[in-house]
Amino acid sequence: MTLANTEIQKAKATPSPRSRYPCQLTDTKIKNAKAKAEAYSVVDGGGLYLRVTPAGGKLWRWSYRFDGKEKLMSLGEYPYISLSDARQKYADARVLLAKDIDPMAQRKAEKTAKKANAENSFQSVATRWMEHWHHEKSPRHVEYVKRRLEADILPVLGSRPIAKIQAPEIVAMVMAIEARGAGVIARRALQTTAQIFRHARVRGYADRNPASEFRPSDILKPVRETNYARIEARELPDLLRRIEIYQGTHVTRLAIKLMALTFLRTSELIEAPWTEFDFEAARWDIPAERMKSGKRHIVPLARQTLEVLGVLHDLTGHSEWLFPGDRDPKKCMSNNTILKALERMGYKGAMTGHGFRGLASTILHELGYKSEYIELQLAHLKRDKVSDAYDHARYLGPRTTMMHEWADFLEKTQKSGKAPQFAGKVA
Repeated sequence: MTLANTEIQKAKATPSPRSRYPCQLTDTKIKNAKAKAEAYSVVDGGGLYLRVTPAGGKLWRWSYRFDGKEKLMSLGEYPYISLSDARQKYADARVLLAKDIDPMAQRKAEKTAKKANAENSFQSVATRWMEHWHHEKSPRHVEYVKRRLEADILPVLGSRPIAKIQAPEIVAMVMAIEARGAGVIARRALQTTAQIFRHARVRGYADRNPASEFRPSDILKPVRETNYARIEARELPDLLRRIEIYQGTHVTRLAIKLMALTFLRTSELIEAPWTEFDFEAARWDIPAERMKSGKRHIVPLARQTLEVLGVLHDLTGHSEWLFPGDRDPKKCMSNNTILKALERMGYKGAMTGHGFRGLASTILHELGYKSEYIELQLAHLKRDKVSDAYDHARYLGPRTTMMHEWADFLEKTQKSGKAPQFAGKVA
């Protein structure tokens, strides 16, 4: 007899783990096993049995020996673990035992590894990064990054052990975002992912940053930067006239007038509560958490601005907000309200709420105001840590003069129908 035939015959003569023992249990027997005053066991065979408790619980157990010691392994509870499931778990454990591996020790090791992977998953590391990163960031920006993280990144990478993520996985994620027409968001997703990996590297969760192994231009199409639409300075008189005769709601018309007078960002304007205004001091103090820059900002209030606010207060002073929403007064006006109003005035694609900022910047520069005053009033100036606490009031005197003269300029322009030559300039 050949060696091959000998092995075949030996295999036939060796019974499987289950065939060595009678299978005594059936589903019917298990269902009929009623609780007694004391716990008892119903044997299936090969050390596998069902333990019936006085409370009626039915628990799978397997008794085996390893390294000369008697051990007892839990395999789950019936009916969540069926009879066939229990026998399969038993069979798998016996395979490990045949390889001289303790099944319970192996299960414990797998649970430990799974827990470690969960603790070092991309999502868990991203959470720890967010806790570290969000300091000194504006709440609005933090909320945006968190929303994009949850919508675009975590569904793809969240459950993966961060140390095992490879560059192609990140590439696929970013390109999928771009494919839905969100090229800018795709770039931001890549930037956020790279920041999370940098955090992981310095803390020992990963030994490399696969998001930095390629450039955005390697995989993404160029994104053409576009400025917010705005009219030319020569078109300002007609715009101001159309604002005055706007047929929409008075609140919306006043919002646009305030936008022109203060040239704030749209969200910074429409989300304003009345508590931010000091009418006696003629100033508007916007807290850091509402500013895109994350820094406190002061808007000096000219006579014309106070007049608009006075009329607005008669309309919405009962509300927390300057501009309460039409459908839900507990919330502020929609971000698109001003844009839609400008479109109804005939400026679709030609002017936006944000466009007032660019328009004011252009005209004020042409009229000779110092760039420092203009940029600081636009909340554009970069700020260092030393001057952070004082920047909100820097150049407040000349800025106040500039804002008063800007309001005079708009008033004269609206009344005359043409952009007048402006004599007064800040020194």
